[in-house]
Amino acid sequence: MGGFRPVSGGLKCDGMQLLPDRPRVAGSALTTPHFLLLYAAMLVAAAGNTALQSVMPAIGREIGISDFWVTVSYTWSAILWVTLAPLWARQSDKHGRKALTLLGVGGFIASMVLCGLALLAGLKGLLAGGVTFAAFGICRAIYGSLGSATPSATQAYLASRTRRSARVEALSALSSSFSLGTIVGPALAPLFVLPVFGLAGPLFAFATIGVLVFTAIFFGLPDDTKPRHGRRSGHGAAMSYPSLASAPTGASVIAATRPKGRPLKWNDGRIRRWVMAGVISGHAQAATLACIGFFVIDRLHLEPHGSEKAISIVMMAGAAGTLAAQWGLIPRLRLGPRSLIMWGSLIAAAGMGVTMAAGDLYGIVLGFGISSLGFGFTRPGFTAGASLAVPLADQGGVAGVVTAANGSAYVLAPGLGMLLYAADPHWPFAAGVALLLGLFLWGRGRLA
Repeated sequence: MGGFRPVSGGLKCDGMQLLPDRPRVAGSALTTPHFLLLYAAMLVAAAGNTALQSVMPAIGREIGISDFWVTVSYTWSAILWVTLAPLWARQSDKHGRKALTLLGVGGFIASMVLCGLALLAGLKGLLAGGVTFAAFGICRAIYGSLGSATPSATQAYLASRTRRSARVEALSALSSSFSLGTIVGPALAPLFVLPVFGLAGPLFAFATIGVLVFTAIFFGLPDDTKPRHGRRSGHGAAMSYPSLASAPTGASVIAATRPKGRPLKWNDGRIRRWVMAGVISGHAQAATLACIGFFVIDRLHLEPHGSEKAISIVMMAGAAGTLAAQWGLIPRLRLGPRSLIMWGSLIAAAGMGVTMAAGDLYGIVLGFGISSLGFGFTRPGFTAGASLAVPLADQGGVAGVVTAANGSAYVLAPGLGMLLYAADPHWPFAAGVALLLGLFLWGRGRLA
C-alpha cells in the first residue's frame, strides 16, 4: 500500500498531491499571502493618496491659504511621479524587486508623516500658511519621487514568479488595488479626523498602516536577489499616479507583459488621434477633480472642519462611477474604442453639467458620479484604440505613451482649473463640458 509523505509543495500520496502547504496564485509560484503583501503595498498608497485629496481643501481653507496654492502643493508630487516612474521601472531588475517595493512604501510613510507634521503645525498656528504649504510641498515630493517605485517593483516581482500565459490575469488583479484604494481612502479619511490631530489625522493614520505593510513585506516577502531555481524573467512598468483621475486602464499590464520593443513617439500617425483623445479627456477630468472639494465647501456653505465628510462622499461616488464603468458595464456592453470615447465624453459632459447646476449634496454626488462614469469609458477607450492601432511588437511602446499621456494631465490642468475656479466656481466645469463636447464632435470624423 502507498503511504503519505511530505514534500516541498505539501503532502503527497503515491505521487498525487493531496494538500498544498499554502494556496498559490493560479499559474504562479507565488503563494496567496505573498500576493496579498504586494497587493497591500499598492493599496495603501492609493488609499492614502486619495484620503489626502479628500481633506486637503478643508485644510487649506482652515489654514487660510489660496485654493490655487493648495492644489499646486500636492499636484507637484504627481508631476514627480510621472517623471520618475519610468526610471524606477528600469531599476527593479538591478536592485531587486523587494528592495524597491520597500523603498516605495518607505517613501510613502516618510512623506505622510512629514506632511502630517507640517500641516498639523499650520493647523495649530505654529507656522504661517505660506510656510506650511511650502514645507508640505517639499515633504510631498518624497512620495512623488520614491513612491512611484512601488507599482513597477510589485509588478516585476509578480511577473517573475508567474507563467507568461497567466501574467495578464495576475497583473490585472494586482493593478485593481489602485481602483479599490480610490474608494477605501475617502471612505476611511473622515474616521481618522481625531481630536488630537484634527484634519491632519488621516495622514498619520495611513502612515501607521504603511508601517504595518512595510514590516509585513520586510519579514514576509522572500528575497528576490538570491538565485532561485525556476525563476522566470519578468519586468514591471510605470503606472499612472494613484488618483480618481487615473484609474488603471490596462496600459501598465500591457507594458509589463509585452516585449519592450522600440519606443514610440506621441505623434506617431497610427496612435496620434487616440492619444489626443486621451489627453483632452484627461485634462477635463483633472481640472475639475482639483476643484471638486472646494466646490463642495462653497456650494453647501460648509465650515472647513467637518466638510471632509461631504467631500469624501462625493469622491467615493466618483470612484464608484469609474469602477462601475470599468468593472461592470464595459465587459458587458462590449463597446469598441470609438464608441467608448463617444459615449464616455457625452456622459461625462452631462455629469459635469449636473454638478455645475447642483444646489445640494445629492446633486453634486449624482453629477460627479455620472461624470466619473463617463471618464471610466473614455480612458479605456483611448487605451484600447491606441493598442489596436499597432502590431504586437509595439505594444510595450504604445503602453508607455498611454501612461505618459495619462500623467500629462497633472502638469497644467489642476492649476488651470483652480485659476478658473478663482474667477467663477462654475467655469472649470463649463470648460470641461466644452472640451468633452469638442472631443465628441472632433472624434465623430477622426476616430475610426
